[in-house]
Amino acid sequence: MTNPLSSECAPDACTLPDAERPLRVAEFDALFRRALRAIGRVDETSVRMTLAGDEALLPAVDDLTARETECCSFFRFTITQLGNGVLELDVAVPPAHVGMLDGLARLAADAAGLRV
Repeated sequence: MTNPLSSECAPDACTLPDAERPLRVAEFDALFRRALRAIGRVDETSVRMTLAGDEALLPAVDDLTARETECCSFFRFTITQLGNGVLELDVAVPPAHVGMLDGLARLAADAAGLRV
């Protein structure tokens, strides 16, 4: 699979070094494989994901999304705790970065065996 979070999608927008990008994609992939339960498009520039897991899920999602925002500041991640280990992760981007959102949504859906 082509790296959906690669610099080819947003060459001037991502500051994560090329060597670290496969590792970051692998982190997202692992998170989505174990925790993603549902994903849907809210509108053209945002996606909502439902994640479920144990008490380690919130700190893991918070850490990963904070690190992703450091290198790709156009991403806006909002985490909402729904209770019983369930989180909603809203991901939004400006219109110029919809391609990156599409890539993240594809990565998530593919990892969890879901459709966007």
